[in-house]
Amino acid sequence: MKVLFLDQFGKLGGAQRCLLDLLPALAGRGWTACGAIPVGGGLEEGFRAAGVAVEAIECGPYTSTRKTAGDFVRFAGELPRLARRIGEIVDARGSELLYVNGPRVLPAAAVAARRRGLPVVFHCHVHLFQRAAVEAAGWAVRLARARVIACCRFAAAPIERFVEAGRLHVVYNGVADMARARVGDGGPARVGVIGRVEEDKGQRDFVEAARGFADARFVVIGAPLLTGAGYFERVRAAAAGLAVEFPGWCEDVAGALAGLDVLAVPSFERDPNPRVILEAFSAGVPVVAYPSGGIAEVIEDGVTGYLTRGRGADALAARLGEVLRDEAGRKEVARRARAEWEGRFRVERYGAEVVGLIGS
Repeated sequence: MKVLFLDQFGKLGGAQRCLLDLLPALAGRGWTACGAIPVGGGLEEGFRAAGVAVEAIECGPYTSTRKTAGDFVRFAGELPRLARRIGEIVDARGSELLYVNGPRVLPAAAVAARRRGLPVVFHCHVHLFQRAAVEAAGWAVRLARARVIACCRFAAAPIERFVEAGRLHVVYNGVADMARARVGDGGPARVGVIGRVEEDKGQRDFVEAARGFADARFVVIGAPLLTGAGYFERVRAAAAGLAVEFPGWCEDVAGALAGLDVLAVPSFERDPNPRVILEAFSAGVPVVAYPSGGIAEVIEDGVTGYLTRGRGADALAARLGEVLRDEAGRKEVARRARAEWEGRFRVERYGAEVVGLIGS
């Protein structure tokens, strides 16, 4: 089978890494893949490194998170052109199935697929919350009679009513083994956040929480990815005079986790299933997270990780304080989280399950 993968971003965020994780399982079936993506970023590099051909498409740019009225107008104007471009790629490549990895390209893909009688799989990695975005995705799902894969129940909820019975599946992400030898100097505990530095990821709360800890070091590992540097600069300003480090972006997530005693995930309310939580499970690093989005579907409080009793710097600091004072307890939680990864969140399980649904 010839599968055309479509994504709205060329940069490597969590959803794009999940897409690359599928390629070994796809190759194991003897299928051929092609990527239709904005070129010039890490996703293109990842595809080409795996021997996957890449075709260029343009999508956006649009405002991150909450879209403006202007965004929706531009989106409507872009749809026919993008549908034609996808159709050209389908015809040239002989694609037999469209695998859509983001909601922005879903309507155009649905139009192109409907005209050619091709099946569509929509992998939903986000929780759509604006009415226009939900309706656009729902219209496309119905038009294409798409099979929908959601990364958690929270991500599935807004569009569930548009999906035909039996065609919606929740498949939790999987990650590779991140266990590495611990890196540390025997000094104060190191608490970190890892990933793109954006307002919805809560790094400002993280550095504010650091004010109450004279005996711990805090580290913000990451950089802006989808927006400008404004929020990042506000985070740095809030950290002035505090024991907070900013080492920048890190491709070696396993190495970064090996240097932490605790991972914080202060994501705001709509984060569906942060990949870094599963990576920390695999690495045996305890996680303290906000009870946001789909996070509570993955973390069992006090068993495989820790959930704060609310959101905000004070709630985060309070839970971190409890965890840092209980070294034996957090080691046991980390052990159970590692076992949870082995049973539920291995990348091999993820690839086999998703590719099985594509094949169906």
